[in-house]
Amino acid sequence: MKNHEFFVKMMLCSTLALLIGLCTSNLWGQVVNPADKQKNEQEEGVKSENHHSWELLPIVISGEQKSVLREEDRVGSYGQPRWTARRRFAETRVYVIPAGQFEFEYWLTPEFSRDGSIEIKKQYEVEMGLPHRLQIDLYVVSYQQGSKGPISFDEEKFEVRWALADWGKIFGNPTTYLEWVAINNAPDHIEAKLLFGGEIVPRWHWGLNFVFEHETAKEQENSDEVTTGLSYTALDEKLSLGAEVKLALVDTKADRGNFSKELLIGPSIQYRPEPQMHLDLAMLFGTTHDSPKAKPTLVLGWEF
Repeated sequence: MKNHEFFVKMMLCSTLALLIGLCTSNLWGQVVNPADKQKNEQEEGVKSENHHSWELLPIVISGEQKSVLREEDRVGSYGQPRWTARRRFAETRVYVIPAGQFEFEYWLTPEFSRDGSIEIKKQYEVEMGLPHRLQIDLYVVSYQQGSKGPISFDEEKFEVRWALADWGKIFGNPTTYLEWVAINNAPDHIEAKLLFGGEIVPRWHWGLNFVFEHETAKEQENSDEVTTGLSYTALDEKLSLGAEVKLALVDTKADRGNFSKELLIGPSIQYRPEPQMHLDLAMLFGTTHDSPKAKPTLVLGWEF
């Protein structure tokens, strides 16, 4: 195993152990008299962070009109809309999940190339919401060439997000994002994003990401990307319809400035059959010669 891969794995294990320790200490520190706890929650108008996102009661803000939709109620210690506790878009990220939330997601992304080949990507992700507007995600990724090719687990990811302020304090709710990608038998990648998102009017939600990804060795490929999503809530906490767009300009060290151009666009849908479960599907189609013919993404998420 390469030294840097061993270091990355040790870093991930150490970070996870530290997080478990912090969460455990926080839980012990929150043990109080049940009557006092209930009284404090009623006075503050904020529910315990141990509650699931769908169980959090709305924060009542004096002088503001109550939300039309339950999913737009402000909840949690950051005063964020309930819909932001779920991944609303497949390609576009918005804000951070509430502190104390733990979720697992399964991703399925077949990429159909213009030469007729198919690469199937499967991703297994754990999301953890931490205090101070922090979020940490851990991923394991597998690839398969065609439907009968061997499946190889050769990619690991470590991601951290930090929102600059509580929801609504800064326009667009800016959030920073940094990800390290460790790949077997290939150079590692580092990815930085600036996330934006919000509500236009009731039922209409948006997200916008600026992305820079860099390959750390060999060709040192760079990818400058912009992704955006728009969704409309058809059924409160059940069904949302929308669209997503992804633009990527890719070049290498030997030919900087000579970009390959990928532009994908298509409809998206989110369905929530159970309060703790969400299904996201984005059917993106390539519109340029350098783009894949199609790149659909299915995400299945479950909050614990």
